[in-house]
Amino acid sequence: MMLGLLLRGGLGLLVLLWSFIPPLVSLRDLAERPKLLLVSFDGFRWDYVNRVPTPNFHILMEEGVTVEQVENVYITKTLPNHYSLVTGLYAETHGIVANDMFDPVLNRSFSMDTDSLYESQWWEQAVPLWVTIQNSGGRSAAAMWPGSDVKIHGMFPTRYLPYNASVGFETRVEHIVKWFSAPEQEAVDFGVLYWEEPDDSGHDFGPESSLMDAVIADVDEKLGFLRNELKKAGLYERVNLVVTSDHGMTQLFADKIIELDQYVSRDLYTWVDKSPVVGILPKEGKLDEVYEKLADANPYMAVHLKDAIPERLHYRHNVRIMPILLEAREGWTIVQNRSTPHMLGNHGYDNTLRSMQPIFLARGPAFRQNYVKPAMRSVDLYPLMCHILAIPPLPNNGSFSNVRDLLHPEPTVSPPSIPTPAGLVRPSYFPVVVGSFLGLMLVVGFLMVFVQQVTLKQLPSLKHASREMSQPLLQEDLHL
Repeated sequence: MMLGLLLRGGLGLLVLLWSFIPPLVSLRDLAERPKLLLVSFDGFRWDYVNRVPTPNFHILMEEGVTVEQVENVYITKTLPNHYSLVTGLYAETHGIVANDMFDPVLNRSFSMDTDSLYESQWWEQAVPLWVTIQNSGGRSAAAMWPGSDVKIHGMFPTRYLPYNASVGFETRVEHIVKWFSAPEQEAVDFGVLYWEEPDDSGHDFGPESSLMDAVIADVDEKLGFLRNELKKAGLYERVNLVVTSDHGMTQLFADKIIELDQYVSRDLYTWVDKSPVVGILPKEGKLDEVYEKLADANPYMAVHLKDAIPERLHYRHNVRIMPILLEAREGWTIVQNRSTPHMLGNHGYDNTLRSMQPIFLARGPAFRQNYVKPAMRSVDLYPLMCHILAIPPLPNNGSFSNVRDLLHPEPTVSPPSIPTPAGLVRPSYFPVVVGSFLGLMLVVGFLMVFVQQVTLKQLPSLKHASREMSQPLLQEDLHL
């Protein structure tokens, strides 16, 4: 009787201990990927965060990591940099070399202001992260991110909003949060979220205008809205949140204008893209003449033949880069004549200029807390995101080793993964669980043998008949 009770108690202890294991290794957890949301506030310069009170940005700094200096890609414009963030490639490699382009092979022009923006052929020199994660068995979501409503390599994001500038930030956030918090079989693993400010206002007012203070404060409030929505959905501690931008902004001046009509006839070339970096396509046989007329035309304008563009810019090796490249010095504007509307702020200049560089903050289960890193490159974000999402990165210009220190020293992402029949990469917890269970069973078995021996030694007066009576009781107990 005593032995049976002891064994029943041991079995009960085993069941009790095992009851604590399923929350750690449930099938849901085995199937669930790490979550990551990438947010871009267009044109949010690195120093805006300290210009006016921005409590939500500063909370992220305390809760996560900050990078003081991010070198983005040349040219420092919206489409090239947003595509670099999700491919880890320089513009010359991913092919979106400007907001306005000409491809001599396709004999087609591209502009972010026309329907050419939605033609797949412009985007397929690279593979964005939402396509990669879907090819790995995961799901993605996009709210207005440049290029995310284009069918690239036969795919849209799993969930996405077609671009519509009139859709408010709050609506975009509500969609993203809904897609992340959907039932497990439908929830997305990776999302991208875009907002046009403070870029629009930076062009209109200039970054040094006092009118920008209210714009920056409003962006901070929008970040607060995003944080609150993630908390309400129970996602704030589960989703890795990266907040950054594509570029900064610099002040322009009405007296710092370079007029090309003063130096070269329009009949000799085609103008591609807009200031401050302008592609010049000379008419056939006119390359040398156009270059000679522009090379020393203005001390505030650098003129490069394509093959002589500085290597550090990584902006030579693509047919969409024009034979001659004009680059204005910071604060200067290149126009054909002064009839062009004048902006008070602009970007697109050399990516080593501090004014062109964006903010970078991140927080979540993968990231360290209250950690400040001096510098990184924007292309390094791609391999970092792939690591967090536990998917293999495609070839890229970034380096995970450059940003590894942003992550917790202890592993916080999925351990080595094994493929499932459905193609879903799941964490390989199985060996750990089996090993732990066998170890526990070994201990319990040892205790059972030990208790049995002790009990038998303390029952010398029992005859064989008594032992035979105890045996059916033991078997019956074990079947309960």
